[in-house]
Amino acid sequence: MHSRILTVALAASAVLTLTGVATPASATAGRAAPSLEGVWRMDGYGTAVAVSGRRLTTYDTTAVSCLPGTMQGEQQGRTAPDGSRRFPVFGGAVDVTVTPRGDDTARLRIASSAGTRTLHRIAALPDRCAKKPADDPRAVFDVFWRTYAENYPFFAAKHVDWQVVRDRYRSRVGKDTTDDELFAVLREMIEPLHDAHTSLSDGKDREFGGLRPDTPPHGPEDLARIDTAVAKAVGVPLRHYAGGALSFARLPEGTGYLRITRFVGYTDEESYAKWEAELDTALDRIPWKKLAGLILDVRLNGGGADPLALRVISRLTDRPYIAYTKYARNDPRDPTRFPPGQPITVRPHHGPRFTGPVAVLTGPLAVSAAETFTQALMARGPEPVRIGQNTQGVFSDTMDRTLPNGWSFALPNEEFRTADGTTFDGPGIPPHHRTPVFTEEEFEQGRDSALAKARELLRRRDG
Repeated sequence: MHSRILTVALAASAVLTLTGVATPASATAGRAAPSLEGVWRMDGYGTAVAVSGRRLTTYDTTAVSCLPGTMQGEQQGRTAPDGSRRFPVFGGAVDVTVTPRGDDTARLRIASSAGTRTLHRIAALPDRCAKKPADDPRAVFDVFWRTYAENYPFFAAKHVDWQVVRDRYRSRVGKDTTDDELFAVLREMIEPLHDAHTSLSDGKDREFGGLRPDTPPHGPEDLARIDTAVAKAVGVPLRHYAGGALSFARLPEGTGYLRITRFVGYTDEESYAKWEAELDTALDRIPWKKLAGLILDVRLNGGGADPLALRVISRLTDRPYIAYTKYARNDPRDPTRFPPGQPITVRPHHGPRFTGPVAVLTGPLAVSAAETFTQALMARGPEPVRIGQNTQGVFSDTMDRTLPNGWSFALPNEEFRTADGTTFDGPGIPPHHRTPVFTEEEFEQGRDSALAKARELLRRRDG
């Protein structure tokens, strides 16, 4: 898990579900569904999946390595008539469902991730999966470099030649390299990417997480200061829900103000299903029908689960629409190669909704799921007006990996594209109206220019 506020890694709370397209009952009557027993290669993600009996095990692979993956679980319940099987993983916090789509293809769905992942049957695990990996400093370096080489999609956009990086740094690593020296090398390799979905940890006191250079300070004192300033600017008492992650107030002019600080951790228990239920309870308490307009504030939102973000948006539309299309890099040799994209759809909530004018407050502390949330709203009709500063610029799920020496690291391997193929990775999503966001001058003058602009624009639209 990333400890910084800017990014929330959900691997420790994801539930995997292997799913596929349902087959009509008439077509399956009298014959058994294909079996999931055996070994599968995931399209993209560098992952092998083994299903044996009631056990699911994953392996993180590259051309030079095979290490145990983070997703392991025992099947819960019976196998469904269509062959799908459910495996709670990460201590039961998240469900993974796997569904066959024939003898040689299956779909895997992680409850806390938008979309599905395609599996292709293979004869067996790679031979290297049965061997104890070397854990000397050079072996650690090679796994780290190779994982990025095979999965990271943004080297060209970041103006980084990854082969040159290898040539520059590998000579600094030998059998006598200390942990401090090795950590420094690996950090120096990825720091120029300025990517908030890149991280490295030794599990003790060495931690690194990438950031865009213009990201403002966000330590505990800064966050407390922001909270105080926001409450003062809203001017009326905020009601807090979902463990404090959602705050709502109806402003004097009839506009609703909804602040969301994360799309994860809505209950004390690490359970995605309970987070989902708690979010629904919170959203049910908002008087959607009584609002003249709505301000959504994600200026301080460290991310989380994309499906939870989509769950909020389902309350803001009366028609289904494509939020974005998700692509995962799947060619280890070519960073520009992706399989066909998966359109991710927003579906209207069956209950009270708000379909009027919306303003979204954004800034560089809006990260990951806060950004996919903002992107998904761009295709809503009417399109919300965005106010503030660019979001952080990271959209992909993180690939959470372990090195042979036990260290952990993360990187992205996906793109989230708009209908015209635009991706905002790197610079982030820009606002329509650019205002200061949580600057020293704003604090000193007791001003919140973004919120004031949103209220002005929504009053004008209402009039």
